[in-house]
Amino acid sequence: MSIAARTETITDLGAETVFEEVRPVARKPRRTRPDAFQVTSYVVVTLFSLFCLIPLWMIVAGSFTDESTLAAQGYSFWPEPFSLAAYQMLFTGTGLLNGYIASLFITVVGTALSLSCTAALAWVIARRLPGISRPLTIFAYIPLLFTGGLVPLYLLVTQVLQLSNSWFSVILPIMLAPFLIFVAVSFFRQLPEEILDSARIDGAGELRVFFQIVLPLSKPILAVLGLFYAVTYWNEWFMALLFISDPDKFPLQLILQNLISNVTNAASLPGASAAQAAAPVYQLRFAMTVLTIAPILFAYPFAQRYFVKGLTLGASKG
Repeated sequence: MSIAARTETITDLGAETVFEEVRPVARKPRRTRPDAFQVTSYVVVTLFSLFCLIPLWMIVAGSFTDESTLAAQGYSFWPEPFSLAAYQMLFTGTGLLNGYIASLFITVVGTALSLSCTAALAWVIARRLPGISRPLTIFAYIPLLFTGGLVPLYLLVTQVLQLSNSWFSVILPIMLAPFLIFVAVSFFRQLPEEILDSARIDGAGELRVFFQIVLPLSKPILAVLGLFYAVTYWNEWFMALLFISDPDKFPLQLILQNLISNVTNAASLPGASAAQAAAPVYQLRFAMTVLTIAPILFAYPFAQRYFVKGLTLGASKG
């Protein structure tokens, strides 16, 4: 009789039969050496991480490097000599604060509106309702193939909607992403129909099913969609360039674009005196890049737990 196997021994005691169970003996797990695939995967992921982190670190180091060193030697891994001239100039005045307020408003309000409209539209398409789901599917699919063009968009926003110099002129043109709509549709179609039917049997209407059943079960995909929309709104500068002419309403990305495209803007930053006419152009670009990308980088850890799950569930075919 093997000790490792689960067996039963029978002992006859008169009219009674006693079953004795022999439990298996726990074995220590064997240490397995990593195979060639694992080693190769670790090496490739490590190299890819370095390729992503090294340029980011060089930008951060360049933002703290003196302008004369940047102009003479270019990039470096360590900020020598150390200088805070670019950050001092950027934080002088209200230009940077206004840019943060504009970008935060566009990102927060735009992401909330996009999530609401995307989830609602995707749920109606996923329900396959006669007479409404198919037209909405065509409506969402057409922008994947072509758009109306820049001139009709400009006339619609400025002449029809009267949204010039408004932050909503940046939000509305990119409020719905057709690809993300169909990702959400695929996720909604994988929800268990038994749970939805049981809620309807208990008397829940469509709105109650959607808000109290569907949305709580859709946290992974909503987190992924929210992250994609937030990054899109945070990085958007072209719509602001088209529809916003008031410098106090410029988002951070448009300020950065102006610094990159026109170096003379660096000398006219708020707080720049005559002695600062020769502004640290290269250092300003690096510093502005760091201040622009830092907030959105902190948003990734909050959605990381849902990121992979939401992508795989929403992108698979139901």
